[in-house]
Amino acid sequence: MSIQLLLDEPQIAISYDHLHEWLYADWQGDQDLNSVQQGGHEMLRLLGQQRCHKVLNDNRNVTSMWSDAAEWAGKDWFPAMMEAGLRYFAWVYSPNVYSRLSTDLTLQFTHGNAVIATFDDVDTARAWLAQV
Repeated sequence: MSIQLLLDEPQIAISYDHLHEWLYADWQGDQDLNSVQQGGHEMLRLLGQQRCHKVLNDNRNVTSMWSDAAEWAGKDWFPAMMEAGLRYFAWVYSPNVYSRLSTDLTLQFTHGNAVIATFDDVDTARAWLAQV
C-alpha cells in the first residue's frame, strides 16, 4: 500500500504517500490556535521522521475561522517546517470563506524558501505537487 496513516486525531489525520513521497494532512472541523498548533507540531515531527520535502495540506473539511493561529503559523511554524526540509507545500482551500481568509492571512506572515501554492481542488493540488 502506498498510503500509510501516521496520525489520526479528531481535528487532523496525517498520512504518508510512499509513491509520491509527501505528507498528506487532512484537517477536520473547527480549528483554533490550539488545534492548529497541535496539528502543526505533529506535521513538523512527521515531516522530519519521513524525511520528505512535500506536503499536501487539505483544508476542504475545515469549518471555521482560525485566524488567531495565522501569525504563529506564518512566523514560527512555516520557518520550522522549512528548516526540517519542506520545499513544496500545496494548500487546498476550505470552501468556508472564513477558513480561506485565515489561510490567506497566514501566507501574508510567511517568508522563506519553500514554494507554497494554494488550490481550490485537491486533484489540481496533487497534480502540481507531483510535477515539482
